[in-house]
Amino acid sequence: MDIYSTVILLFLIMDPLGNMPVFISVLKGVPEQRRSKVLIRELLIALVILLIFLFAGKYLLLSLHLKQESVSIAGAIILFIIAIRMIFPSSRGGGIMGSTPDGEPFIVPLAIPLIAGPSILATLMLVSSQHPGNQWPLAMAVFISWALSAAILMMSGKIMTLLGSRGIFAIERLMGMILVMLSVQMFMDGIAHYSA
Repeated sequence: MDIYSTVILLFLIMDPLGNMPVFISVLKGVPEQRRSKVLIRELLIALVILLIFLFAGKYLLLSLHLKQESVSIAGAIILFIIAIRMIFPSSRGGGIMGSTPDGEPFIVPLAIPLIAGPSILATLMLVSSQHPGNQWPLAMAVFISWALSAAILMMSGKIMTLLGSRGIFAIERLMGMILVMLSVQMFMDGIAHYSA
């Protein structure tokens, strides 16, 4: 298991640059002195959920009698769909989180599904089943990718001002292209293991 490639994969799926405008929009109704506290709380909740899925995911797969190859192929398809949505975003509002309730956000939509979304949770179950003896290195990879995403989201206002909407648009499309390649490789690995 390569921690470096796992960190990159998880970071790309978390997509903090793509989530920045949504975070800013959701938090704009929160008083400015509360925003950083709310954001830190949501980030910590997301980290706990990610670690729970990392350590308990393989038991869920065992209870469902799923083979590693089927999870790998399903995970590749999910990643491919997420990547396509990053490259060709929907013009309609809402997206995966739908309409957000008024007031201060709690768990939904910031922690779930924006940080700890279905694609990252499925990926964590996949990598934990592929590397059963490497839970702690995987936990370190989760923490590093989460910390990178958290740092970007904590500085989202400054980054948006610096890069502008076009810069964010271009970076997210590039991340989507990389994620497409990773998903195709994961799909091919799943097919290769199944046919072997």
